[in-house]
Amino acid sequence: MDKLIITAAITGSVHVPTMSDYLPMTPKQIADEAVRSAEAGAACVHLHSRNPENGMPSPNLDLFREILTSVKSRSDVIVGITTGGGYGMTVEQRAAVVPTFKPEMASFNMGSMNFGLFPILERYKEFKYDWEPKYLEASRSGIFQNTFADLENFCRIMRENNTKPELEMYDVGHIYNAAFMKQKGFLDEPLHMQFVMGILGGIAATVDNMIHMKRVADSVFGEGKYTWSVIGAGYPSEFHLGAVACTFGGHVRVGMEDNLRLNRKEKCKSNAELVGKMVRIVRELDRDVASPDEARKILKLKGKDKVNY
Repeated sequence: MDKLIITAAITGSVHVPTMSDYLPMTPKQIADEAVRSAEAGAACVHLHSRNPENGMPSPNLDLFREILTSVKSRSDVIVGITTGGGYGMTVEQRAAVVPTFKPEMASFNMGSMNFGLFPILERYKEFKYDWEPKYLEASRSGIFQNTFADLENFCRIMRENNTKPELEMYDVGHIYNAAFMKQKGFLDEPLHMQFVMGILGGIAATVDNMIHMKRVADSVFGEGKYTWSVIGAGYPSEFHLGAVACTFGGHVRVGMEDNLRLNRKEKCKSNAELVGKMVRIVRELDRDVASPDEARKILKLKGKDKVNY
């Protein structure tokens, strides 16, 4: 097996500030968390930006620039930028980070779907900021848009900027969407895909489902013809699915975008804690953890010197 790539998803757009006092919000907090995650063993960090005053997910390119330049100046970690963004952002806003910054890698969501965050409302009586309950409720009637026209556009933008697409697959149908895009010449091999499991509206985070996703991908693309990673949204899925992916030759994403718990009894205080726990699991399973440069070779990335920030 290749060495295992650990990605740390630093802040995301799923969790709201009420859910954790440690959720990174400001550009400095997000960049510091990214650097510490790399020091803990992450070869890649996945970045969103937030309004530093209230933590609301933001497409502001100046905020992204502040985060990206800070991380690059202090770490060799691979930076993958979101094109998923957050609720209320247009497809154009989500895509703008790629031509602006030309990152080594960017997320690429492989289909439209329901993306339900509204059950979080049942867990809290009060929120820190007025935007939080409105944002969560909007997911009850909203659609996470990624039409075939959008997919073609994202493919074109990423190809023009030599940015590796990380194919986010929230359900089995998204694997077939990727196969169609490849067949039509929009996606270039080798593909790197990520099975996103446990989001309401997508496939549930179970071991059986992960193995099913892997078998379908093998049947469509050929075993060993692509690289893959898994996200288990929430605790304990993040670590349970990560451990199984490790034994199947896959890679793993952890981080406060996906999960806020270190164990059953305590919430994490940093992304680095989650990375450190995953590093220990991987090593106990006798698999080596990839460095950023080793991950670049595995994923066939263009290199840190060819980004635009």
